[in-house]
Amino acid sequence: MAALFDQYPNLLVDLRDITSAQLEPLLHEETEEWRTELNWDYRPSADLVRRFVDMRALTGFTLPRDKEIAGYGYYVCEEGKGLIGGLYVGRRYRTVENENTLLNAILDAMWRTPGTRRVEAQLMMLSSPLTRSMPNPRWFRAFPRKFFEVSVDAIRSLPPREPKVTIAPWSEGRQEDAARLIAAAYSGHIDSNINDQYRSVSGARRFLTNIVQYPGCGTFFAPAAFVAVPATGRGLYGVCLTSLVAQDVGHITQVCVSPAFRGTGLGYELLRRSLVALADHGCRSVSLTVTTANTAASQLYERMGFVNRRDFAAYVWEMK
Repeated sequence: MAALFDQYPNLLVDLRDITSAQLEPLLHEETEEWRTELNWDYRPSADLVRRFVDMRALTGFTLPRDKEIAGYGYYVCEEGKGLIGGLYVGRRYRTVENENTLLNAILDAMWRTPGTRRVEAQLMMLSSPLTRSMPNPRWFRAFPRKFFEVSVDAIRSLPPREPKVTIAPWSEGRQEDAARLIAAAYSGHIDSNINDQYRSVSGARRFLTNIVQYPGCGTFFAPAAFVAVPATGRGLYGVCLTSLVAQDVGHITQVCVSPAFRGTGLGYELLRRSLVALADHGCRSVSLTVTTANTAASQLYERMGFVNRRDFAAYVWEMK
């Protein structure tokens, strides 16, 4: 590795110019931090990084310091939008300055990609997420969020409610109905500012494909996913989707109900059934994320026993 950093002593290095072996110490540290801080098994995501780095197919940069890789970040651009898929600086080198060095380079690369007008990011290991300075402030907005977690004991104490609609197990055939529900449920919602996939049925389809097929939010776990079905059997009134982020830790990847059913207890019961199913599977805890400004959802989760484990933020840069 020394030869590489002798060649680039003060500059960032393109991720496509390194190997996974050179990145390995940092990936190991990142995996351990996800485990200790969030009870999250980051190994599947780290394995994807290794694979795409060795394929020379991951666009991004590494930060060299003291003849080692101090940090890295990667991104994708498609259909006019950029997504910062990950950014991590090791604890020894973690400063806002070093993180922003990577962020600046990534943003600059994305703005140079023809057609890119918007960039989204949710970077769980970024330091001072709510108060830090950020690049491109003219186009920047931050949305504070919370990482909530509930224990199995709290789950077991939740009383059931009898909804006025049928709750059924999730099936792949529900994906199109779920996309339509998500687009309707998030119309005008603050979270549609964070993730523009919520703004259309086609975007919601891509969102569902991502959480069902890829490990960014854990491994999709259909046995704990439920839908609320009208008597006609067409469409959905609500959905709760789940994943496993470790062998004994679950995660709620999506929970929403039709605007017509808000305040009826349907969201509570969908979530409760998913939590119980995850507990029955052997999960000792379950997590979810919520936007701080979504006070109604936050209050519901707190009443159900969730506690805030970490404050973070969703970041959006958008050229007007």
